[in-house]
Amino acid sequence: MAIRTDEPPATPGQKAATMFNAIYVTRDEDKNVSSAFTQLDDADLPQREVAIDVEYSTINYKDGLAIAGRPGVVRSYPIVPGIDLAGTVTASTDGRYSAGDKVVLNGWEVGESYWGGLAQKASLDADWLVPLPSAFTTEQAMAIGTAGYTAMLCVLGLEEHRVTPDGGPIVVTGASGGVGSTAVAILAKLGYEVVASTGRPEESTYLTDLGAAEVIDRSELGEENPRPLQSTRWAGAVDAVGSFTLANVIAQTLEGGCVTACGLAQGMDLPTSVAPFILRGVTLVGVNSVYEPFERRKLAWDRLAADLDPDKLAAITDVVGLSDSIKVADQILAGQVRGRVVVDVNA
Repeated sequence: MAIRTDEPPATPGQKAATMFNAIYVTRDEDKNVSSAFTQLDDADLPQREVAIDVEYSTINYKDGLAIAGRPGVVRSYPIVPGIDLAGTVTASTDGRYSAGDKVVLNGWEVGESYWGGLAQKASLDADWLVPLPSAFTTEQAMAIGTAGYTAMLCVLGLEEHRVTPDGGPIVVTGASGGVGSTAVAILAKLGYEVVASTGRPEESTYLTDLGAAEVIDRSELGEENPRPLQSTRWAGAVDAVGSFTLANVIAQTLEGGCVTACGLAQGMDLPTSVAPFILRGVTLVGVNSVYEPFERRKLAWDRLAADLDPDKLAAITDVVGLSDSIKVADQILAGQVRGRVVVDVNA
């Protein structure tokens, strides 16, 4: 389907009886961006196919950028940010969903071009939603969120390129973050030997508790002008960092191995050559979680229900109230948050 851009809503009503709490991001005529915890009215919501009472959302790095007003994320102001949400359908004009259904959303430019999950209510297109697996509560779904869903897509990419648990170690970069933490837990449960790369040595116990067989300092993958072929170490990788870290991972990947890439925290550049790909047959799989079709999303969530230990979720999750979202967004951008931050929008 064609993606539609929301029309800017009217000025939020202040006297209506149908108010709800939200994080509201605006931009003035001088392009100064402001974010506030405020109240909006039902009438302010965009008119879409499925109305949802949101129960939980998250704060991801992209949400932090949106709330802070950094360029390149929000495409339409004013907006409610939040690229994730889980909640209960209250009304639907699409036959796939009925009042009372539990649903989860990740991506589709929600929180960027369309009003997102950092509010008590949302109105969304049915095509963007996935039924919540019965294995998870809405809180657990947001402990997974886009980060965990992306991690599962990376694992699927490794499996589809014949990277098996007996093939050798898998390195996970940015392992203390949301994608990395979940990837470590999933891969360990599936029987892979997981090596977690992190710039936070104080997180070693956290990562081994998630299942990492070894924790290495990110400096081991830190050659800033990497040689395209290095001593081989990895059967596969989940990379959430990009730039020269990704280039070093590729250069150290075994013949026929696979590297899945889903992040650019270190940068968008990739200083390598074709050598690993044509001399060792290494495969680089890009993972874009935003526009995956419904069947792929459902597969990822079904696999999460089967292959992610719910007991691990508590170890990687902090829960905050909606009014704390702006402060947490600053902390995420400053690299002060590990794992996942779940937002209880009703707290």
